[in-house]
Amino acid sequence: MKPIRPPRTWRHLSRVLAALGLAGAVTVTGLPGGGIPAAFAANKVVISGGKRCDKFHLGREYGTTPRNSGFPSGSSNFDTWQGNPKNYNYDLPGKAFDGLKQPTAAEQAKALSQVPGDLKKNADKWSRVASASGAPVDRAMAIYARFLATKRPVSDFKTWFDNDYIIKQENNRKGAAFEGRLVKDFNLIGPDWLCEVDVKVFDENGKQIASRRYDAYNKKTLEFNEFKSNSLPREDQIKADRTILKEKPDHTLRYSGGKKWDPKDVERIKALDKEISEGRPGKTNQVRGFQRQYNGIPRTKPIRGYSQEDKWFAPDPNKGTRGPANDRVNRSAPNPETARRQQGAARQVDVRGTLPRGGPGGVDFTTLELRYVGGLAKGRGMQYSMKADMVKNPDTDPGWGGKAKMQLASDAMFTWLALTPDKFWVNLNPDEPDRIMDSTFASTDAGRVLLDADLQMKHDFYKAMDPETDLGKRYWAALPKENGNPCMPGLRNWIEPKPAKVREQDGGIYILDAPLALKSTAQKTVTQGPGEPLCDPDEQEIKAAQRVVDTMIVPAVEKIINTAPQYADLRRVYTSRVAAEYIRQQDAKKPTDFHSIIDSNNVKRWPLRSPNQNWDKNELFQRYRKIFREGEFTYDVGTDHGVQVIIVGGVDFSKSPKQNITKTRFNVENRTLDTTTKTSMESDDTSYRDTDDLYMGGRPGDATGGGGGDDPTPTPTHTGKPTPTPTHSNDPLPVPTQTPGNSPSTPPDGDLADTGNNTPIGLVSGIAAALVAAGGALAWWMRRRRASTQ
Repeated sequence: MKPIRPPRTWRHLSRVLAALGLAGAVTVTGLPGGGIPAAFAANKVVISGGKRCDKFHLGREYGTTPRNSGFPSGSSNFDTWQGNPKNYNYDLPGKAFDGLKQPTAAEQAKALSQVPGDLKKNADKWSRVASASGAPVDRAMAIYARFLATKRPVSDFKTWFDNDYIIKQENNRKGAAFEGRLVKDFNLIGPDWLCEVDVKVFDENGKQIASRRYDAYNKKTLEFNEFKSNSLPREDQIKADRTILKEKPDHTLRYSGGKKWDPKDVERIKALDKEISEGRPGKTNQVRGFQRQYNGIPRTKPIRGYSQEDKWFAPDPNKGTRGPANDRVNRSAPNPETARRQQGAARQVDVRGTLPRGGPGGVDFTTLELRYVGGLAKGRGMQYSMKADMVKNPDTDPGWGGKAKMQLASDAMFTWLALTPDKFWVNLNPDEPDRIMDSTFASTDAGRVLLDADLQMKHDFYKAMDPETDLGKRYWAALPKENGNPCMPGLRNWIEPKPAKVREQDGGIYILDAPLALKSTAQKTVTQGPGEPLCDPDEQEIKAAQRVVDTMIVPAVEKIINTAPQYADLRRVYTSRVAAEYIRQQDAKKPTDFHSIIDSNNVKRWPLRSPNQNWDKNELFQRYRKIFREGEFTYDVGTDHGVQVIIVGGVDFSKSPKQNITKTRFNVENRTLDTTTKTSMESDDTSYRDTDDLYMGGRPGDATGGGGGDDPTPTPTHTGKPTPTPTHSNDPLPVPTQTPGNSPSTPPDGDLADTGNNTPIGLVSGIAAALVAAGGALAWWMRRRRASTQ
């Protein structure tokens, strides 16, 4: 019997069906494996197309569908695979041209030369020329021609390349690779499984009201499947799913994601399930969600002269680095407004849900820190991995500013290497304007960050004393009293490192935690603030007051230093300090590519950068000294006098103590972190287990030349052969291997020696807090000062 194909409108179809006596059922053929059973509700749903999943993705057909075929299902409508992440590869040849700049006038003329006057035909012709020749120069022209066909301003080229051209190529190639991975891992094989199935819904007038292409469909269980490598279902797809499931009450739906689902998307799936299940009495879990962690690894052969190499973490000024960290950073918008526009545009292009988790605005770059350094073989630069948090609401509040944070982390590492450790301090003391910080250190952003953090710490210190807060109220009440007034000495407070928790193995160092400490001790200053001291504490009162400060104020401010966003740059440059000290130690054993940089005291390659290129340590000191002498905050502490608190300070990074934890503890407390770190140098979407911690890595560029890539095409990659038995196993990922040129030995477990000088350099005065009388005395002093300066 000749297959019946759906006519254009349902009125025409109803006539055909009536003539054949098939008004109650429709068989739509044209599907491999004998078609799909009918039973369409109200004759308004057409299921068509489809290819056998095993043949389409794995290159061969299986005679039967295994009993264990399909995804695991628990009692909940949302299931999570508990095993370790798995990797899958996909080709991304276009990425080799990410070093192209916006076309010059001459390049534009050449790119428009194939078919003058017809932009589309011209671009198509260049694509054919490039494919035939395989020459990178022709592929570059094909890319330029494709861009010029969009009629966008030439200045938009880089944005178009990153957020349109490459995303489309990823959609086609990464999407197909992820789907093939699921087909293989969950045995979606045999005659029951069809992929790329089209479903359309028409109303009674023949008007199409919903359309959907599902990644997989089981003819036997009647389950539609949607695969999203980034676990991000689209709203328009969910809307179509709702219509289809209401018209097909015997069908179910499953969303399968390769990343952690956002809680709001889990709720969207659950809400759809509730809605559909309520219309099907006695049935539950009609819409399911499934999650298993996967990492997509693009395969791109860099081409010298065409592939971008960044200078981040590159010791040789003539060479650069590449990797997922660089890609994420380079796609990061420079400001929030641009980030929101970029995020919206990327979502529209990402039709198959293959963007990295959260899209281009998914990374909170304010939390970006260096967490792994390795591969220090001579002539090989180094490998690195960065850690950052995911943005909670990337579509409404996307991350931005990645380049500045990456640059700071890299510049700081080189600063710590180039300068000797005796320069790693800053000092804000009103008595010492000539000893703020080393002048060379002051020419770097690392030095700027330390001095800025020092001043910020003073503000946070006296904010913690505010008697309007619960902590401040208890603090003032706990201080020793003299003549009814709270009594405490001047203070010297400074920030210094606590031992960083690290693990040295696999030819590198994992920086697991790098906390900072706040220290405090009594200190007198010659420079006077406004008013008169409330008391003249003796030795016992000084000790009593210091105990109160140490037990109440210091812990509170130390927590702020280690967690609050105003100290993010300080934490960022300190993790780079830990990494730099490891490089120093390795270079002392055997010279690395950093050898000529270490202790050179030459930081010209890592200067103060925009917008802080005109930052001046002396300007900051004068601002601070003005606050010290004139006051900033007045507190009412329940006495006859108000109390004004003036803070000064210092930061000391001259030492960098480390504690190398045992291998057993590392494996228990940081399970799979080694494999996560290795994967982060290859995949642009590597989360640590099932968390919001994102790892992004990079390595030397290794651009050596090669052929050009193809334009994005919808053709899937049909590679790999499945096993006829289930593959629902936790396949172990390879651990980072020993890099040639590094010592294969592992350092002894336990504490490592402190590095640098153990005595805080430049903190002779440090931070001081002067308590002076407010009220009448302060008013008198202020009036006298103003009068004397007229």
